[in-house]
Amino acid sequence: MGLVGTEFQVVFDLPPGLYQYRFLVDGVWRCDDTKPIVRDEYGLISNEMLVTLVENNTHPAVQLEPSPIRRMNLDEGTILTTMPPEPPSRNPGMQIAVFRHRVSEILLHNTIYDVVPVSSKIAILDARLPVKQAFNIMHDEGLALVPLWDDGQGTVTGMLTASDFVLILRKLQRNIRVLGHEELEMHSVSAWKEAKLQYYGGADVAGMQRRPLVHVKDSDNLRDVALTIIQNEISSVPIFKSSMDISGIPLLNLATLPGILKFLCSKLQEQPEGYPILRNQISSIPIGTWSQHTGRASTRQLRTSGLSAPLITCLDFLLEDRISSIPIVDDNGSLLDVYSLSDIMALAENDVYACIELEQLTVENALELQYQVNGRRQCHTCLSTSTLLEVLDQLSVPGVRRLVVIEPMTRFVQGIISLRDTITFLVG
Repeated sequence: MGLVGTEFQVVFDLPPGLYQYRFLVDGVWRCDDTKPIVRDEYGLISNEMLVTLVENNTHPAVQLEPSPIRRMNLDEGTILTTMPPEPPSRNPGMQIAVFRHRVSEILLHNTIYDVVPVSSKIAILDARLPVKQAFNIMHDEGLALVPLWDDGQGTVTGMLTASDFVLILRKLQRNIRVLGHEELEMHSVSAWKEAKLQYYGGADVAGMQRRPLVHVKDSDNLRDVALTIIQNEISSVPIFKSSMDISGIPLLNLATLPGILKFLCSKLQEQPEGYPILRNQISSIPIGTWSQHTGRASTRQLRTSGLSAPLITCLDFLLEDRISSIPIVDDNGSLLDVYSLSDIMALAENDVYACIELEQLTVENALELQYQVNGRRQCHTCLSTSTLLEVLDQLSVPGVRRLVVIEPMTRFVQGIISLRDTITFLVG
């Protein structure tokens, strides 16, 4: 550092990233209280800056975010305040960028072993099982998806999901109603997987092949695991051992978004004051799918359904939009319940699917069947004024996979925030 005029200056050529720095003044380490300040796990306080590439430019640019963290007196070197009020961010985009960078650092430095239970069991089905037996097992065990074992290849080669059950019911009841029950008795899961490619592959089916099983390794970091799940639009991903052991099954467990979010929340709550965006209302954050009435832009349309709507229409929405649930509303748009893809498994109870015409079943009928099998359940909701921290806390609770955003007095549905929406926002 050299003296330039009346100021000491030094120039560094830094690659893009988040940096911390301090000043050594007369043998004492100090911080600039006019710049963002953070405290590490040992209580040491430093200034912070984010270096990014300017669009259409190859030169890095320094971005500074106002800090709500502790301020220091440069002369005394002591803490003046412990938790100042949250200042309005002059650059919300940069606040999000800094937060995402810190989240990525957490996920990058931890592996799948940090979220998978030390001791657990996982159900695996033989791909040679008849379709009916496979879905009955899934229903009895409360599973929305299950890995498939191919004895010929000696490994897990696919997943059987609630979506498969929906597709089977649509195919059988629309095209071969009379043979539907017999086909479920005779056809194996592996035969169904091949038939699905033929039936839903379209005109280009001859050139199509089943894609390899999407999976991760036990050595993969959590950010890569989360991105694998999000980018492939799946709900969970098999974890394979890094070193192949021919004496055992290569599958260790399934990695899920709930497990990753729960781990991440535990890390964020260790120092919540270090993440000011957690106190922002979700109405000011680009997360979730929102109704047009709110004036917010969304990448996809918010779907809702009424009780009298045909269930098949509701299922078509879920499959076409590649979403897992749809809010059920009354004539005023107020929330009554949520129908999820996994709820279709209730039709496996006592082979109900063989006794009904799917196209004649309404959403109300389907919900009643669900209540009879599993009982009534709670609709998990939040408000547009809820903070990001409150939303993360709710979604990290086991079994909560989405929050419906409602107006508090009328329960009018304003939006929906899923686990996938949340992880997508967090990792950018």
